Amino acid sequence: MFDQPRSPLRLLLLVGTLLFGSSGCDLIKEKLGLEEPVAKAARLTAEGQAVGGGCRQSGRAIEDCYSIYSWLPKAAIYEGWRDMDSYMRENKLATVEPQLPPPQPPGARKKRRPPPTDEAGDTATAAERDRADAEPMAAKPAGSTH
Repeated sequence: MFDQPRSPLRLLLLVGTLLFGSSGCDLIKEKLGLEEPVAKAARLTAEGQAVGGGCRQSGRAIEDCYSIYSWLPKAAIYEGWRDMDSYMRENKLATVEPQLPPPQPPGARKKRRPPPTDEAGDTATAAERDRADAEPMAAKPAGSTH
């Protein structure tokens, strides 16, 4: 199929292209879990500071922030909380009450919604509801006006 001298060259070019193409792509590395430890620590620290500042501005206790955002470093959360606290005191800003519940940590399962029910309290699938909606239309004669 391939002649012998060209086969190793093609393999070398293919491997070289794949390695070169994926070496600079940070998104691919992050998705594969190949993020550098220094870059990951810097990212988590910045996120922790932002979360800490947001928690202070919303009037949330620092302990609540620690428990809600348990995957972020506590030192970074505290630093952001402390910075926002001093900023709010200097500028005499009031806290802003949060409108949404706190987010779930990564890996936590979302609550499933109960299946929709009809008036009788029976559970009905979407196909059954569609079929029930279509039957009254089919029962009418084509020439009927009312």
